[in-house]
Amino acid sequence: MGNIILRSTLLGLGLSMDAGAVAIANGMKYRDMSKRSMLFISFLFGFFQGGMPLLGYWIGRAILAQIQEFLPWLALLILGFLGGNMLYGSFQSDTKAMKKLTPFFCILQAIATSIDALSIGITIVHYTLIQAIICAAIIMGVTMIISFLGIYLGKRFGLRFKGIAEGIGGLILIGIGIEIFLKGRGI
Repeated sequence: MGNIILRSTLLGLGLSMDAGAVAIANGMKYRDMSKRSMLFISFLFGFFQGGMPLLGYWIGRAILAQIQEFLPWLALLILGFLGGNMLYGSFQSDTKAMKKLTPFFCILQAIATSIDALSIGITIVHYTLIQAIICAAIIMGVTMIISFLGIYLGKRFGLRFKGIAEGIGGLILIGIGIEIFLKGRGI
């Protein structure tokens, strides 16, 4: 169980970096944001980031027999692609800000930053349902914390840390993909 908690925490850290980057941008743009709004946005980001792996888990379980042999490769490809994408994004400058921060727009941000977490569910299909729920809860909690801190940092320091956070998240996802691949291949 300790390995699942550690892996889930690392997945949460890796997956939450894009949500954290968006949270930083929100904090920069809306410096007068209330703590209630900060908590609401953090909850939304965490809820979707934790819910998507569960959805992917159930989809993956439905097709497990067909993909069992390819899971290590699939995990390496999915996590490598997502991590590489985040790493690439860490070198891009994206300072576009939204016009108004509405609850609907926050939900769209939460969905957009959590779509990649859907594929994570496929990489945990060997977990029991309880283990998958624990994994999703940890990812949700980590994302909520990172998002809240992101908004706070955005309000305080600006976009200086966006690229660094996203780059670290990408490296974490790539590392987890390699670990799953090596274990799945018996290495």
